[in-house]
Amino acid sequence: MGTLLGCLFLALATSVHAERARDLGIPLEGTPGPLNAITDVAGVEVGHITLIRGEGALKRGEGPVRTGVTAVLPRGRASIKPVFAAWHAGNAAGEMTGTVWLEERGLIDGPIMITNTHSVGVVRDATIDWMVTQGWKSDWFAPVVAETYDGLLNDINGFHVKREHALQAIDSARPGPVTEGNVGGGTGMICSQFKGGIGTASRVIEQKSGRYTVGVLVQCNYGAQQRLRISGVSIGDAWGKRYLPCLMPALDTRKVGWAPPCEPIPPASEGPRGREGSIIVVVATDAPLLPHQLKRVAKRPALAIGRLGEVAQEGSGDIFVAFSTANEILDSEQTQVVSIDAFPSPELTSIF
Repeated sequence: MGTLLGCLFLALATSVHAERARDLGIPLEGTPGPLNAITDVAGVEVGHITLIRGEGALKRGEGPVRTGVTAVLPRGRASIKPVFAAWHAGNAAGEMTGTVWLEERGLIDGPIMITNTHSVGVVRDATIDWMVTQGWKSDWFAPVVAETYDGLLNDINGFHVKREHALQAIDSARPGPVTEGNVGGGTGMICSQFKGGIGTASRVIEQKSGRYTVGVLVQCNYGAQQRLRISGVSIGDAWGKRYLPCLMPALDTRKVGWAPPCEPIPPASEGPRGREGSIIVVVATDAPLLPHQLKRVAKRPALAIGRLGEVAQEGSGDIFVAFSTANEILDSEQTQVVSIDAFPSPELTSIF
C-alpha cells in the first residue's frame, strides 16, 4: 500500500519536477526501487503525449485543451508477447476496455493505455493499429484502454486526442525515470481538489523465494481535500482554514491549481461529498504470479485508497489492473483459448 500512497502524492504535483514525498520527509513505508517508479520492474516502459493549448472560457472544438495519453508497455515496445494479468473494479463508473477478454484468458496483449473519458475509442483503435504493424500474432485484439474525466479543465467534447497522439505515446515509451504530475493522460486531472495527474512508485520485497519488485502507476482524478490523509495525517484538518477549497463548480480551475481561500468547509461527515471522479491504477511485478493470484493483487489498490481517506463514490471509476513480467509466455496466437471442439467427449462439451 505504501507504493500507492507514494505515487498518489506525486499525482498531486503541479510540476513534472516537483519534489517527491520522501524528499519532503514524509515517512512512507517500504523500500523503493532505484527509480521509485513502475519501471523498476524490468522490461516495463512508459510514455506520454501531453496536449496543452489555449486559455480562457471553454468553447467546444477550440479549447482550452488540457489532456493527453499515457502508455504502459509491460514488456517494452520490442516485444510481441503477452503477460499474465487480472483486473478489478473498486467502483465501476468508468471504462477499461478489453477486460472481458482479460478475465477470460488471464492475459494482456500490447500496451496498457490511459487517456480521458471521451478519447478511449480513438486510443483503442490506434493501439490495435500499432499492434498489427508491430506483428502481434492474432486475428483480432482487445487492448486495455482506461480513462478518467478531465472535462473541468479540458474541452473533452472537442475530441482533441487523435490517433497520432496515441501512437506518439507508445513510440515515446522508454525504461528509466517516469515523468509525473501534469503529463500524458493525467494532464487535465484533479486529485483531492488539487491539480492531479500521473504518479508512480515502487517497492522491493524480500521473500524466502527471492527478491521481487512491485511498481505502481496511477492516473488520479478523484477525492475531496477534507478527506485526504497522508501517512495517517488528515491533511484537511491539519491545514485548517489556510487552504480550504471552494466548491468546485464555483472555481475557474483553468487558471488556478487549487481553490482560493473561502468560507470554511464543514467536516467530511457533515459537509459536501466532494468531487466525484476516478482513479486508474496499474500494478506491475516481476514476481511469478498466475492470473488468479494477480486478481488478488488487483484488489489491493482499493484498500490503499481507503487509507488515503477516500471512498468509492457513486460516480467514481476506480479501476485497477495488475500484471507480471516474470513468466515466459508464448505469443498471443499460441495462447488463444482452446476451442471446445477439441474436447472429444459430448459430456464435456455440454458443460460449456
